[in-house]
Formats: sequence, C-alpha cells, structure tokens
Amino acid sequence: MEYYSIMERASLDAGMDFSEEKYHMFMEYMKLLKEWNEKINLTAITEDEDIVKKHFIDSIKVFKIEAFKKCNNLIDVGTGAGFPGIPISIMRPEVNITLLDSLNKRVNFLDTVINSLKLKNIEAIHGRAEELARNKEHREKYDVVTSRAVANMAVLSEFCIPFTKVGGYFIPLKGPAIDEELAMGKGAIEKLGGKLQEVVKVNIEDSDMEHNLVIVKKVKGTASVYPRKAGSITKKPLI
Repeated sequence: MEYYSIMERASLDAGMDFSEEKYHMFMEYMKLLKEWNEKINLTAITEDEDIVKKHFIDSIKVFKIEAFKKCNNLIDVGTGAGFPGIPISIMRPEVNITLLDSLNKRVNFLDTVINSLKLKNIEAIHGRAEELARNKEHREKYDVVTSRAVANMAVLSEFCIPFTKVGGYFIPLKGPAIDEELAMGKGAIEKLGGKLQEVVKVNIEDSDMEHNLVIVKKVKGTASVYPRKAGSITKKPLI
C-alpha cells in the first residue's frame, strides 16, 4: 500500500472516491506495464513512483473537469499504454470507453490489461485516427475525446475533433508549455467546429510537475473534408 495515500489525495483533489480495490487494480496495471515494457516499447517511465505520479495521477486528474465525471462515452486517441483511458475506466467503470492505437502490439497489451483487471465497458481498437474518424459508427459520436502527448494542438485537433459530438468536448492532456501551441492551433480548432473554452492547470502531488487540461467544446459539425490523410495533417497543419 506504499502509494495508496498519494493516490487517494490526488483522487480527492479531483473530486473522486478512491478505494483499496481501485488501488490494487492500479498496482496490477503497473506490474503488467513493467513486464510488457521489456518486450515492447510502452513507456520510458519505469520507476514505480514515477509511474504512479506521471501516468496514474496525471490521468486521474482529468476528473477535475466536470465533463469526465458526467460523460457516458469517451475515446482515447493514440492511447499508447492506456493513458488516460484505463485509469478513467478504473475510476469510473460505468463509462463506455474506446482505446484507439495504431500499433497492434500495444492493442494486445491493452487487451491483456482489460482482461486481467476485469474491466467492463471498455475496448481497445487497432486503427488510425484519420481513418476511424470517417467511420459513421465513430464520427461525431463521443461525449469526450481525449489524448495525451500525441502531437501539437493543430495536428491533434484534426485527429480528434471529428470524433467529438456537437455539444461534446475534446480535452487533451498537455504539458506546461501550452500558450504557443494554443496560439498556433486556434485556427485549426475553429475550422474543425471547436471553440477553446479554458485551460485548467493541474498539479501532481508531492512533485513540482504542472500540467494542463485544454477544454475545447464542439460547437458545430466538422466539415466532411476533415480529417485529411495523415501526411497532410502533419506536414501542413491547419492554421
């Protein structure tokens, strides 16, 4: 129970209950992450305390945003090792969650975690965001679309906002240097049907880390020309 106290404090700060059951699920997740990380590259963060703070608590802090507490369904785009999607599922098991990643090995890892933790209402999908966002089962279907450390705001918005339903939210997890990114991404957000509402600063317990949650509300439908092909999105970001 070495990290129970700090995780409980972080959860309470985000307005969420924590329990021994949830703690044991996170610890099983950490064990699997470390085991699989020896076979496939999942994370450069390998020390237990760093995993707790930089992955688990960072993900739990999304609940400072009301949209995460109220949403019925959510997609985590470019989820990688499952952050923040799997911690969200542990904290709110009733939410329908889709984990999207373009690498099949990572999806196999995510499936192992889902099965081992006996998580419900969550699935991992192998696919590319720019393709899946054109699928009518996924386009403009999600209350919340989230992503962490995938790309800058201009690029990430084109990958993510097409998944967001009108009235829903695109809320990426970002590092401390966000102002320049937002200035460059403002045009893209608006072209895709979004409106920047606010940036919420997040502090990680017992550290000097400061992160940001960017809240973009989807105010109108995304034009059918978006998202473009991946090469165009990254080489010629919307302005």
